[in-house]
Amino acid sequence: MRLASLVLIIVGLGVIVAVPGVPRSFAADELSDIPPWLRPHVGTGDGQIAAVVLRRARGLYLEKVREGKAKNPCYFAMDATKPAGFGRRFYTICEAQQSFSAVSSGHGNGRNLKGANFSNGRTCAKNFSNAEGSKLTTGGPYVTAETRTSFKGYYRVSGKKTPLLRSFLQFEGEGDTANARERAIGGHPAVLLRGMCRRKDPDSPYANKEGYVAWGKLVDYSAGRSNGCTSWTPSASVKIFEVMKDGPTTVYIYPESSDIDAVAEALKAGKSPSREGLYWNASCLRAIGKPKFWPKETLRPIIDAYRKAHPPGPPRPLPICR
Repeated sequence: MRLASLVLIIVGLGVIVAVPGVPRSFAADELSDIPPWLRPHVGTGDGQIAAVVLRRARGLYLEKVREGKAKNPCYFAMDATKPAGFGRRFYTICEAQQSFSAVSSGHGNGRNLKGANFSNGRTCAKNFSNAEGSKLTTGGPYVTAETRTSFKGYYRVSGKKTPLLRSFLQFEGEGDTANARERAIGGHPAVLLRGMCRRKDPDSPYANKEGYVAWGKLVDYSAGRSNGCTSWTPSASVKIFEVMKDGPTTVYIYPESSDIDAVAEALKAGKSPSREGLYWNASCLRAIGKPKFWPKETLRPIIDAYRKAHPPGPPRPLPICR
């Protein structure tokens, strides 16, 4: 049934005219090749998907279905030019079921190192990179790989001991995103434990060989930034991982490096990006001034120099909980 649904999607979509890496504006796009049920979701408002993002996401999905690398009736997309926080900019699109949903997602926080400030604010992303250690988002095509679930420690909820088991969905990419696995780029719930300590609990299935388990305070940073991965609220994550049970699929993240460079060049020349047929969320563009893509060839020497000057100390066990 699922394979039949995928065939119906391929037959019904027709020709995909958008080419990844070639920016197109929403105003200039016709919606004739988009199914009628999906057209009301196309736009630049909260929870809507820009036409260029949708077209590239659909084109990537169809390509990977033909290659046999996407076997899921749904696919994902993200518009990292839109405001973060609780603005809805991560999309799940299931065309066979005529289902569209949009949820919030985080972007990479970046870093401010000697020689280069490539940090991002909480709301709008200005800097992007594919450099390992940059902690920045990289736009482009991805295919989902394995899901790993790991124990992060215990925390208390209403006085009850609760384990934090956080799942991580690995992405694999190509082009600028080809080093996604090296960078451990993927998607996960925006939760972690802080103020970590260890407590004796030999009966716990998560106890180490000395009988200790980690404890901490649960922090939900859904309204904040990530270290380069795509992060979701815990409730949204449950639904996304449920979709993933139907097999691997595609994730398209906008903007790509060519989009960033094109918008930056238009602004440098005193031109309006939208009038040049380029797309960027208007409110975030006003906030950041001009976006920048930092290729790994530029940032890696800076990051490596920082690591050499600040080597990590020897590993230390967590302190005993008081």
